[in-house]
Amino acid sequence: MKVLLTGANGFVGSHVLDSLRARDITTAVFLRPAANKRFLQAHLPQLEVRTGSIADPQSLGAAMRDITHVVHCAGCTKALRLSEFHQVNHIGTRHVVEAVNQQKGRMQRLVHISSLAAGGPATPDRPAREDDPPHPVSEYGKSKLAGEQEVRGACQPEYVILRPPAVYGPRDMEFLPLFKAVKAHILPRFGNGRLALSLVFVKDLAEAVVTCLTHPAAAGKTFYVASPEVTNAPAMAGDIAVQMKAWTLPLRLPLAGLWLLCCLQEALSRLTRKPAMLSRQKFAELRAQGWVCDPARLRQELGFVCANTLQSGIATTLAWYRQQEWL
Repeated sequence: MKVLLTGANGFVGSHVLDSLRARDITTAVFLRPAANKRFLQAHLPQLEVRTGSIADPQSLGAAMRDITHVVHCAGCTKALRLSEFHQVNHIGTRHVVEAVNQQKGRMQRLVHISSLAAGGPATPDRPAREDDPPHPVSEYGKSKLAGEQEVRGACQPEYVILRPPAVYGPRDMEFLPLFKAVKAHILPRFGNGRLALSLVFVKDLAEAVVTCLTHPAAAGKTFYVASPEVTNAPAMAGDIAVQMKAWTLPLRLPLAGLWLLCCLQEALSRLTRKPAMLSRQKFAELRAQGWVCDPARLRQELGFVCANTLQSGIATTLAWYRQQEWL
């Protein structure tokens, strides 16, 4: 067994690499030539680094040499132009599938990391399930769904599609502002403050990925990977405040203010040429009634349950942020 991992230098990909190497699974990583290898340093002596881009089918095809399994983590979560989501998450996935198909007789399985955004918003009383008709509300979600369709429609070896909700944990930059807000004694509330959320701790997601590489019951299926807990941003901030022993004051940002903030951030991103998570596309997700998914299929069919509670995940994340002096 030899795994090729795309996006290994990213937040999720680096944790998937940790899980693969913890099991002594032979792994090659597929990275852009100028990729930041900060989170890979501990593994580099045991790694084979293959360079290229999922936008370049020739380099991707060459990287598949002697590979039996592929984990496709590379993706675009923020962009200056909407077309970038589709170029990476849709067309890039098409290139991965085509490269996998070229390895006839050798390639055994592709595990593709998608997103709850591909399925669309859902509420605690009717959480998203794998058989629900997809209804993405953002270009990011639409691009991830298009990537899934490439896998389902064209992948010749076995495949597994995983749909995580929002992912948090050590090395993450997107939840860091929430921790910083709490440290500054602010408890943010967006809109009505009740946007229900499923979350997944990054180490649990990585374990699910490795499980799906070989589990016979996973082939050809889609799974939501999430903690069974449902929370919201103020509740999560409250949990962070308890663990930081910080007092907080609520700061409510109504939807109109959130829309303005998203517009301002998008304008700033265009000026600086640096994409950010907040944008008008992100507002389409933030105004939804909820982002809740049901991980029951993963438990029932593979026997996999996310091991970390929100409390333990926050504790590990907080400790890492402090160790790295990010807080």
